[in-house]
Formats: sequence, structure tokens, C-alpha cells
Amino acid sequence: MNLRGMMAIYRSEMARTRRTLLQSIVSPVLSTSLYFVVFGSAIGSRITEVGGISYGAFIVPGLIMLMLLTQSVSNASFGIFFPRFSGSIYELLSAPVSYMEIVMGYVGAAASKSIVLGLIILATAGLFVPLEIAHPFWMLFFLVLTAFTFSLLGFIIGIWAEGFDRLQLVPLLVITPLTFLGGTFYSIDMLPPFWQGVTLFNPVVYLVSGFRWSFYGVGDVSLEASLAMVMAFLVVSLAVVSWIFRSGYRLKP
Repeated sequence: MNLRGMMAIYRSEMARTRRTLLQSIVSPVLSTSLYFVVFGSAIGSRITEVGGISYGAFIVPGLIMLMLLTQSVSNASFGIFFPRFSGSIYELLSAPVSYMEIVMGYVGAAASKSIVLGLIILATAGLFVPLEIAHPFWMLFFLVLTAFTFSLLGFIIGIWAEGFDRLQLVPLLVITPLTFLGGTFYSIDMLPPFWQGVTLFNPVVYLVSGFRWSFYGVGDVSLEASLAMVMAFLVVSLAVVSWIFRSGYRLKP
């Protein structure tokens, strides 16, 4: 394995984050904090507890997951799209670096940014509400695995997109609505029985529920179902990435 080549890609992407610190770090943290303040104050004054957990603390895992999904996709999609847009992708493809090393460089950098953001938001939330993490290992496991999996999805979107407008199409029109409807700000047990059944077809429910379970030991679905959904996302994303490089989809002229 060409670790030097993979780390060169990784360091290049991380350096871009340092150059755009305001957009990459400060803006997501500020917007998520505003979500927390607005929803925690407006709704929290009417819903004091959900499942024995104060509403302000209840929404923290969901907000972290909302940021994690959108930022992982956005970071990875832009990271691979820009070389395609500028034409430098062909130099990369002709370099002595394997396809797996290219993916690990871009996806690893995007996942690292999202994990750092998630930890910063977690620390920021601790300033507003008392937090407890019942299962720290599982919290980190879900954080890292989800960031990596959705960075792979972002990598796929970056290959698929033909223009900058398409980069935000999936995050804005698919991922964000699914996250809002996936139990970020409420428990699905609060819904009527029919809508509870419908909501279970939303895959983000399983991600949010598993992450919330790692904090408070309670979730809308079982831990096993949450783990199965994350692993299914990972396997499908890896299969699609493998097919892209085997076929040369949107990579070869």
C-alpha cells in the first residue's frame, strides 16, 4: 500500500479545511447551535421531557447526526468533484496510487472533518444542557462509522455530479428532510401508530436512534437494527465505489 500517496491526498484535503476554516468549521457549528437554541427554547418550554430525558438533552444526538450526515456528504462530494472539474483527476489516476488509496485519502479527510465537528458540537451542547454518555465506546463507534459511510456516499455524489448545483441536490432534497423526519427533534413513539410504521421505512431513524441509545440507553429501535442499517449503508456504498473505479464511470473521458 502506498501510504505516502494516500497521506498526501489526506493532508491536501485537510489543508483546504484550514484555509476555509470559517466555512468548514465555524459555520456548521454556529448553525447547529442555533438549531439547539431555537428548538430547545421554543419547543423545550412545552415539552419538558421525552422518555425521561430533558428535551434539550434529548435533541443533542439528533443534531449531531444531522450535522454529521450533511457535512460528511458535502465535504467528500466537493473534495472529489473539484479535481474532476479542474481536470487534475487524470493526473491522480495516472499516479502510482491505487483506487482504494485514492478513496481512503478523500473519504478519510472528509470523515475526519465531520468527526471533529461532531465532537465540537458535543462540547458546545454541554454548555447548554447537562449531558451524559452511557456508552462512550458505542457513541464513538457510531460517530466514526457514520462519518465514514456518508463520506463514501458523498464521494459517489461527487463522481456523479456534472455541476456544482448537483453537489447540494442530495444533501438538501434527500438527506436533510429524511433527518428532520427521522426522530432528530422527537421520538417516533410520539407519532400515531400509522405514521410510526411509515417512519420505520426512513433509514435515518435507525442512525439517530442508535446514536441516541449510546447517550441515554434508550432508542426508538433496537441497537441491533441500528447497527445493521449502518453496515448496510457501508456495504452498498463500498460496492458502488468499487463499481465506479472498475467501470471508469465519469472518470474516464
